Amino acid sequence: MVDLLMETEEDGKKLSSQEIVDLIIIYLLAGHESFAHASTWVLINLLEHPQYYQIAKEEQEEIVKKRVSTEDALNLAEIKEMEYLSKVIDETLRVANLSFTLFREAKTDVHMNGYTIPKGWKVLPWIRSVHMDSQNYKNPNVFNPSRCKEDNPSKGAGMYMPFGAGSRLCPGMNLAKIEICIFLHYFLLHYKLERLNPNGKVTYIPVTRPSDNCIARIQKLSST
Repeated sequence: MVDLLMETEEDGKKLSSQEIVDLIIIYLLAGHESFAHASTWVLINLLEHPQYYQIAKEEQEEIVKKRVSTEDALNLAEIKEMEYLSKVIDETLRVANLSFTLFREAKTDVHMNGYTIPKGWKVLPWIRSVHMDSQNYKNPNVFNPSRCKEDNPSKGAGMYMPFGAGSRLCPGMNLAKIEICIFLHYFLLHYKLERLNPNGKVTYIPVTRPSDNCIARIQKLSST
């Protein structure tokens, strides 16, 4: 990856050493930190909504029941069957808003709703204001994995953007969801989590997280 970054040119210029270092740090952050926070919030939301927790767990149990006896590990085909868990993850990303904004630059003068954004200005769309707007989602503060399609605006319309939007959409979007599904599959089947401070405060900057980092007691379930 470092070799590729060293060979990359942008506007006819190679990236500086500092730019390459910054990009590597971003990759490390996006590949580890974001996945960890997203998985944490999925578990928190499921714990706070036992009815959804049960549906998600039963889906994983059903996947194991249908598994061929000669196989003992999760595979990609099974991950694609996790329709409900996928909805839980999508809804968690909408409510948690792990990325607080997008960083964009106006390439031309933009006229919008009576305002002008001059060429060259930096624009920071606030993601939470989109995901928690009642014009985009009914009862936006309610965690509801089973939202109907009419309640969940088209992702292409820019109303759902946990991984960004446009040409700079996060390239690791699908990989991140697969990683979360794998973790949750095994966790829901084999472990139980109990938060020690369920009513603790939440920190929103730079990333949405429980102030106590979700300190919890984890219990391994019976193998049966």
